[in-house]
Amino acid sequence: MKRTLLTVTLLAGSISLAACSSNSAKNRTAAELPPPPASSTTTTPPPPPSGPAAGSQADFVASVQSDTIHFDTDRYNVDAQSQTILQSQAQWLARYPMKRVTIEGHCDERGTRDYNIALGERRANAAKNYLVSLGVDASRISTVSYGKERPIALGSDEAAWAQNRRAVTVTVQ
Repeated sequence: MKRTLLTVTLLAGSISLAACSSNSAKNRTAAELPPPPASSTTTTPPPPPSGPAAGSQADFVASVQSDTIHFDTDRYNVDAQSQTILQSQAQWLARYPMKRVTIEGHCDERGTRDYNIALGERRANAAKNYLVSLGVDASRISTVSYGKERPIALGSDEAAWAQNRRAVTVTVQ
């Protein structure tokens, strides 16, 4: 009987302790409770813009037909193909009215240094004048001649010379 009484007492004590602990959980203040679970809806940031930055040299090259026009031997006239290229450049410049460009005049390796500097200047100015005729403000365009000093194709044959007779438009600002 003592044993039964002891078992009943322990059982009653356990039940009352269990009831007290569940009441204490109900009576906790909000400061004592753990934080609520994180929201299941998450916002993902938009992806970074792809491609070149608007108005950059990379954007210019990607947007126009070419940044380079080519010339015949000892010539600085803008042919029909070069006009099309310069028209696409003028359209890009119209989209970015604060951008300035430099037109670089280049020649092949033949001829004297002085002759090629002068010819490169005429080529750069021919490209500039055509852009101005399309409505680009002349104050946005500067020119420089490198003559034969900066070839892009090495070699002493017509294929290399043809690539080096050029005017290249480079954005400045």
